[in-house]
Amino acid sequence: MPQSDEKHADAPLTAIAPMEAQGQRLDQFWTNQLVEQEVARAKVQVWIKEGHARINGQACTRPSRRIVRGEHLELEVVVMKSDLQPENRELRILHLDEDLVVLNKPAGLVVHPAPGLAMGTLVHRLIHHFPELSELAGARPGIVHRLDKDTTGVMVVALNESTRLRLAASFADRQVDKTYLALVHGRPRATDFIDAPIGRHPTWKTRMAVLPKGGKPAQSEYRVLWSAAHDRFSLVQVHIFSGRTHQVRVHMQHVGHPLLGDASYCPNHFRAWQKDVPGLDKLVERPMLHAWKLGFAHPQTHEPLRFQLPPPKAMTRIMLVGSRTTQRVGLTGMPGCGKSLLLENLAAIGIPVWSADMAIAELYKPGQDGWELLRRRFGDRFIADRNSQVDKRALLQALRETPHLRHELEAMIHPLARHRLECFWEKHRGARVAVAEVPLLLETGWTSGFDLLVGLACDAHRRKAWLCEKRGWNEELLADVESWQWPEAKKLRACHLIVENPGTPDQLQRRAEALTGILRRLRRRKVRRLLSKINGLVNPKQ
Repeated sequence: MPQSDEKHADAPLTAIAPMEAQGQRLDQFWTNQLVEQEVARAKVQVWIKEGHARINGQACTRPSRRIVRGEHLELEVVVMKSDLQPENRELRILHLDEDLVVLNKPAGLVVHPAPGLAMGTLVHRLIHHFPELSELAGARPGIVHRLDKDTTGVMVVALNESTRLRLAASFADRQVDKTYLALVHGRPRATDFIDAPIGRHPTWKTRMAVLPKGGKPAQSEYRVLWSAAHDRFSLVQVHIFSGRTHQVRVHMQHVGHPLLGDASYCPNHFRAWQKDVPGLDKLVERPMLHAWKLGFAHPQTHEPLRFQLPPPKAMTRIMLVGSRTTQRVGLTGMPGCGKSLLLENLAAIGIPVWSADMAIAELYKPGQDGWELLRRRFGDRFIADRNSQVDKRALLQALRETPHLRHELEAMIHPLARHRLECFWEKHRGARVAVAEVPLLLETGWTSGFDLLVGLACDAHRRKAWLCEKRGWNEELLADVESWQWPEAKKLRACHLIVENPGTPDQLQRRAEALTGILRRLRRRKVRRLLSKINGLVNPKQ
């Protein structure tokens, strides 16, 4: 980075020579003190030769001068004015005083210039808002720590060289608390401490990696705050005790839970589930990492400062969309109450539907699994030959006459129907809502797979009249079939929502439309509850 010829000395650094510095060269001592600030030994030698060093108040121009324990040492840090061009772009300032500024860094913003990137960085914006930074040297005036281009959150910048050096020393001495929020794939263990050295990847030079040999010490500690449905992904807070490049990303990948959106450190197979959530891939366009909390002592006043910044809306949006699951609705009711017609109306609205009765009818077709089981177990009792249909009338009569046969048949057929139901859920896993009609939903104990149970109520006289007229059932058959189910009152009490069948197809259609509105409101309420929970996690009471 070009420099102008203008230069000045900031407030001098001071030190009392410790025992271990006895006999050490003066230039070596100050180079060691400034190692984290990346000040070259040659530059320190120039400063000393130009008269910017003092020992016990007397100027010393010999870099090779040997230090004596207990001597009072001073060094004026000389900086040259930078030629960086200011850019009038927005800064989101959280705190400002005469020595430092704390910022909310947005995604997509590189912190400082680098080869191939001479403009458009945070530093260029800083110089516009704080012209005094142009008096500092180098391409990184005031920068004491960095956030990756796509990382958002809290960042502190020094406004003078004295503050920069002291802040840099605080970071180097691990006196700064740094906590991040990250969205990671899967569900990690509740909490863990990661002690894994990090260094340059041996193959991909633009990446970092855990290197047991040759890496620099790196420690992180994370805690799971929340996990999405089916453990798709989790929100974790990560406290880092060191400041290695890409530390959070590398460490979370190391423990098997890479960040969402991290193209560098997340293998493709981790992202497979994202395609099942409509619209999610378009939202996850960068590593989901946010610098959440930053705490340090003010380098001049020593006042403790702590800053906390909620994650950006884009990150919250990903949590809401990524945790979206199909609202699984179970529909049940007594025989003849109109479940099939209500299901048809819901399907006409565009809701995926499934019927247990239709699934079992399919299973009983020649060659299907249910048909094969009946043929194998009962021979030609209900199926005359290999080309015959199931004699449902004979089967129903046998079930009425032999109670244990009904239980045996349920044990054979219900698992097959349940498997088809699971296939239905899998097929429509991207849908907002799907409805399955199961007459024996409560009696079979299938309720655990549903988010909402809807009971369809109908006047008993009306539905019995319909069964007699449409299906030819008599009072005795109706009583037998109803005895296999819970009483209507008990069935409806176990449901979350009851829909009344008014009696006509048009009226039931309007009931179906009203039901879809209720389901939509329930989904929105669920989203609001989740949003409230997220806000409580990322904005805890101080």
